[in-house]
Amino acid sequence: MQTSVSAPEIARFDALAADWWDPDGPMRPLHRMNPARVGWIAARIAERFGAAPQRILDIGCGAGLAAEALARRGHDVLGLDASVPAIAAARRHAEGAGLTLLYRVGSAETLLAEGMRFPVITALEVIEHVSEPRAFLASLAGLLEPGGLLLLSTLNRTPRAFLAAKLGAEYVLRWLPVGTHDWRKFVTPAEAAAGLRAAGCRVIDGAGLVPDLVGGGWRIGRDLRVNYLVAAVRD
Repeated sequence: MQTSVSAPEIARFDALAADWWDPDGPMRPLHRMNPARVGWIAARIAERFGAAPQRILDIGCGAGLAAEALARRGHDVLGLDASVPAIAAARRHAEGAGLTLLYRVGSAETLLAEGMRFPVITALEVIEHVSEPRAFLASLAGLLEPGGLLLLSTLNRTPRAFLAAKLGAEYVLRWLPVGTHDWRKFVTPAEAAAGLRAAGCRVIDGAGLVPDLVGGGWRIGRDLRVNYLVAAVRD
């Protein structure tokens, strides 16, 4: 089965695995945005399914920033990533925190071939790193149960995103290692929506994710020009 995994991208994240949980390290932006994005995701899950804990696949989980946060909210989380060092770091951190969540090395296509299905799937800051975004979305849709909820976060392909997320974050502020992102692979909201429709999913919500210059973290807003979130369902 064709895979959406990009070997050069995985190699890049392999090299970051040991420092993934350092809040001032190379994953600093993810640490800062994680409370806002997980809060938005948790709210969409509650709107769809009520207060009951859900079985969640967090695909492209890295070392588990979002997976742990969702597990702490009571959800049954499987974290999946193609990076062996990142999954090893995720397991170590979860064990040290006394959390019971599962991690696995693999890809969306791996689970699809096994016939697995989930009511909720998250893919956060992942689609801009895969080899074929539309094929990736199709695989995610195939992993969703009917009526399931898919939650994405990614970067928009705009001049503002090039300045902020590429030049600013990598070259000026040095928040991210140089080469983390390829602006040409950023996905616009319209492209994401079209890919989801082609995969049999319907967008039901979206929001911007913007830096909070006062509080130092990130907040949910209406500006989609750099980072944004999407919620879609499989009818």
